[in-house]
Amino acid sequence: MAVYTLRRLVQAALILLGVSLVTFALLFILPADPVRQIAGRTASAQTVANIRAQLGLDQPFLVQYARYLANLLQGDLGRSYLQRSQVSELIVSRLPASLLLMAAGIACELAIGLTMGLVAAVRRGSATDQALMVGSFIGVSAPQFVVGLLLLYVFGVKLGWFPIGGYGTWRHLVLPALTLGILGAGWYARMMRSSMIDVLRQDYMRTARAKGLPRATILLRHALPNAILPVVAMIGIDIGIFMGGIVVVESVFGWPGIGQLAWQAIQRVDIPIIMGVTLVSALAIVLGNLLADLVAPFIDPRIRLK
Repeated sequence: MAVYTLRRLVQAALILLGVSLVTFALLFILPADPVRQIAGRTASAQTVANIRAQLGLDQPFLVQYARYLANLLQGDLGRSYLQRSQVSELIVSRLPASLLLMAAGIACELAIGLTMGLVAAVRRGSATDQALMVGSFIGVSAPQFVVGLLLLYVFGVKLGWFPIGGYGTWRHLVLPALTLGILGAGWYARMMRSSMIDVLRQDYMRTARAKGLPRATILLRHALPNAILPVVAMIGIDIGIFMGGIVVVESVFGWPGIGQLAWQAIQRVDIPIIMGVTLVSALAIVLGNLLADLVAPFIDPRIRLK
């Protein structure tokens, strides 16, 4: 496993290098000018030129990227053009909110999605199965802002059970996490249903039934551990997506996460923040997938990492 982990870490470093190169190139060719955002519309041409020279934006692409990469290898993500703060400090300040929302959102997705998928697989072909699959389709198709605003209106405005926005207590977390849970549960439900149906067809499941084992024992102890492996891989991907920030959900609920920071940076063409958030998101995806691969052998001992 140590060799496998080391090889995956090397691959992760190469992936991050590629992500940084592609993102930097795309930002370099954008028509938007970050210097104009800093200097203002009324700034003279000389002022704009001075600022561009101070930031090193007047140099060729390869020179700018080499400088950025050298700083990155030293753990320096750069300094925000407009907020005048280190990008690493800005990201770290938003990290607790993003981690909290990520954990709560994934927990809601799993609680809703796995339950729907398990019930649908057990009642395959029934009206319950069809209703759950239609519900999962509606969940994955619904726009984020529609679900978020609907929950806010019902549970925040009409019933007054939860705050309509903000961050700080568990009550602020419920609605954004539930929004993410509803939106993502459909994927888990469909994956779980498909995987569970395949497992229930296996010979060892028929043997378990022939032995007279209770239905709950067959499903939860024998079928679920084998059916859940594809779901574990999906969780690894979700970690990266959530760490990148769910911009719409964070905007609807006023959640101060990394996604909101990235959206503000995009509006202002704050390249260091955009690069920093992109790299953190890519790192989260890579580590999430690695974690899912490392956990898989503990769920199914037949899996061998090579």
